[in-house]
Amino acid sequence: MPVGQNNNAASSMRQGQLGLGGDNTQRKRAARQAAAGLGARQQRMIWPRSAASRVLVGHQFVSELSGLEKTRMQGEQSETVKYRIFAGTWNVGGMAPPDDLSLEDWMDTKTDSYDIYVLGFQEMVPLNARSVLGPKQRRAAMKWQLLIGDALNNRRHGDGAAAMHDQGGQGGLFRCLMSKQMVGIFVSVWTRSNLRRHVRHPGVSSVGAGVLGRLGNKGAVSVRFLLHGTSFCFVCCHLASGGEDGNALRRNADAAGILSRTSFVRSGGAPAAPDELPKKILGHDSVVLFGDLNYRISMDDDDEARQLVRARKWSMLLENDELLLELSKGRQFDGWHEGHVTFAPTYKYRRNSDQFYWCAVDGVATGRPEKQHRHRAPAWCDRILWRGKGMKQVRYERCGGYRLSDHRPVRAVFHVVCELAEGVDG
Repeated sequence: MPVGQNNNAASSMRQGQLGLGGDNTQRKRAARQAAAGLGARQQRMIWPRSAASRVLVGHQFVSELSGLEKTRMQGEQSETVKYRIFAGTWNVGGMAPPDDLSLEDWMDTKTDSYDIYVLGFQEMVPLNARSVLGPKQRRAAMKWQLLIGDALNNRRHGDGAAAMHDQGGQGGLFRCLMSKQMVGIFVSVWTRSNLRRHVRHPGVSSVGAGVLGRLGNKGAVSVRFLLHGTSFCFVCCHLASGGEDGNALRRNADAAGILSRTSFVRSGGAPAAPDELPKKILGHDSVVLFGDLNYRISMDDDDEARQLVRARKWSMLLENDELLLELSKGRQFDGWHEGHVTFAPTYKYRRNSDQFYWCAVDGVATGRPEKQHRHRAPAWCDRILWRGKGMKQVRYERCGGYRLSDHRPVRAVFHVVCELAEGVDG
């Protein structure tokens, strides 16, 4: 549901046609003004209509769109469109999803629905030699794909097999635009089925940053597309682990390598992208970087840190968060933004438990003594950063009900403003 939607205006708008007037300079200026005034009253929001049917699971697919939101700036002959984008990340710890797992709570599909979903996973397969050096294991990815489709299209799990045969169909409330797996890192992008002609030039790129700085046990899978006239890039990362001295520098180096080495180039029979479409991550209009970034709490006094965890004094613990320190100093992540972190740490939990691993080292919870490992101290490893024009983050949350792995999933919701593409949206 749109924010502030006017039903009468929506009906009238859908029956009309878009008319683009004015020169290109006016259109560009109007788009910038629209981005700056995302919540302005005069900018009405009309979301695309939903269509009910089955899910389509695929690795590269673009669906159909009918109906547009239209915003005309006062005194200008230019229009923009607004959408809501969901981004989520979860390190599943190499665990296969159980048959009864539902992603509806994480994806918030019971109470709300968004226009585009971008889901990122880490450690989808165990990070051992067989997984890292062997062939890609698509079976795990397909299981998660079916669960995503179930959640988005309100389907029972038993309907998943039938949905696999609908790849050529035209129905479906949500469809998979594209997906990509690199060892344990997996990204899946889903759009409303009526978004086809306005989502163009989807592309994927993967960069390994693991063993020897190249293998895919760590690194990033990036996806990009053009929505109307605005380019989007989503970068799903799994950076270097560890809470010891020097590990944060390795994470910084991983991030720098991902941003510099990732490149979107034409492959196979893919249609040629326009020359002005960026090939590098930071060249896109709007960028979201998310995943298991692995930044930890940098405190020399373990006892003090443990006391803060047990007292749930998250704000005091966050004063020593490595990523927040990087953002505040404008070093590796200069120009990036993060929403206010108000939730509990996302790592490291005992599986099937709400108890932090670190708080059980005295053996009370487990009945056996355990070593104290600083790198297993609770931390906000799973994060979502963003940068670019026309974006406003409206939600940033941890989802505590999922105990499959030692991480908790995180989600963010963005309101975005897109400029209409000349010669395409007319």
